[in-house]
Amino acid sequence: MAPGDADGRRRGPVDRWEDDDAELDVRAMRGRHREGRRGGLRVSQDPVHVRRRRAVLGGLLAFVLAVVAGVGVWIGSWGPGDGDRAAAAGTEGGQASPPAAGTGESSGDDAASRTEEASQTAEPEPEPEKDPVWQKDPVPNALPSDTTALEPVDYLTGGMTPKSIMASGHGLMIANNMMYSHSSTVFDSTTREQVAVLDDAVDLAEFGVEGHPGISQGSPVEAVWTKDGRYAYVSQYTMYGQNFGVEGFDACTRDSGVGPSFLYRFDAEEMAWDQVIKVGAVPKYLEITPDQSTILVSNWCDASISVVDVEKAEEVKVIDVNESPRGIAILPDNNTAYVVAMYAQSLFKIDIAAGTSELVMNTTLRPRHLNVTADGKTLYMTVSSANTIYKIDTATDTIVDEVSPGLEPRSVTMSPDETALYVVNYDEATVSKIRTSDMTVIDKVDVDADPIGIDYDPVTNTVWVACYNGAVYVFDDQSRLLE
Repeated sequence: MAPGDADGRRRGPVDRWEDDDAELDVRAMRGRHREGRRGGLRVSQDPVHVRRRRAVLGGLLAFVLAVVAGVGVWIGSWGPGDGDRAAAAGTEGGQASPPAAGTGESSGDDAASRTEEASQTAEPEPEPEKDPVWQKDPVPNALPSDTTALEPVDYLTGGMTPKSIMASGHGLMIANNMMYSHSSTVFDSTTREQVAVLDDAVDLAEFGVEGHPGISQGSPVEAVWTKDGRYAYVSQYTMYGQNFGVEGFDACTRDSGVGPSFLYRFDAEEMAWDQVIKVGAVPKYLEITPDQSTILVSNWCDASISVVDVEKAEEVKVIDVNESPRGIAILPDNNTAYVVAMYAQSLFKIDIAAGTSELVMNTTLRPRHLNVTADGKTLYMTVSSANTIYKIDTATDTIVDEVSPGLEPRSVTMSPDETALYVVNYDEATVSKIRTSDMTVIDKVDVDADPIGIDYDPVTNTVWVACYNGAVYVFDDQSRLLE
């Protein structure tokens, strides 16, 4: 029962005003006894006048009551809002209400407080994902490479005996350390830090190769990267382990008993070997077709070229050439390739689809390396014992120019804009830079003894030089103009 009288009637504003009105009548009656006093106020007690006074007083009281009621409503509007009433209803229904978020009052301080609280409890924005180390983009040359000098910027050592060094074109370099270190070393070309050292010891059975139980060792010599920079195929000069035959050596022939070797595939995403492919005896240089479908491998002891189907991951064809094949260059048609036979002093042209080779020219002593322009129109052939690089027109297969860069030129790389060649001179411990337009040496820098591998990194526009003694030099190709 609501608070009120015993009869259950709740006292409200109207009831209180009714009581006050009755009290006023009593005071009026008392006033009659004061009417005759000097200076007192005379109030007419005429019944008509009394009724009029009561009517006026009643109207005044009604007006005051209305004002009070309005003030109550106005005050109520500053009380708890709908959400609080809903919470109260939930509590009355027997369910616990959640803690109130605030008083319901609107103020700048409260809003600021809530904003600050939200900022403290909100989850931090995730940082944008960085590109993997093997997916960096090449940076175009700001200056033509035939106008710049080689500026040394780094000298790297540590657990290496690099025979070659090859750029992925997307931020990695792989140095191949032969049987002297039994490893390949992978660098981030932007930081020049080692990011992986790959042991050449593998269990071939894990890759589905039978006949060589236990752990086998390779001897990484050269590499070729896929165009996207994801994979590097690394030739293993010879294999060590069960049932590989005679160990490979440079004076070997088909009759030497040297057994087949393998390519290892390096996965830059996993930083590990993920595939092996059987090829010929003492595989040295290798190259991939522009369409990424085929790899050619020069088998030194077998005097042959292995044709490897990339998708099948297997040798699908063998093309005979001549003694000690090494350098390979493939034309944009994905079918025509040039190969030098180093100890046969010969340059061959290969038809990959037909599986045939033809002699293009006899050379001077020990042709070793080949480079070709992107359009396939110009071939550069390095002949080591002649200390010469020849420029060849592939339309006619004739020599159109030449240069002597230094003593015993070996590996060669080309700038992305094709205006310059860079060659290591093995017997004089130098690197020469050659302007391709007129085949002129425009720069030469000193390095350690036995420089033997070289490549251009288009991500940093640097030239990396591998010295057999255990060091890698890095030269900036864009920071200084020729004097």
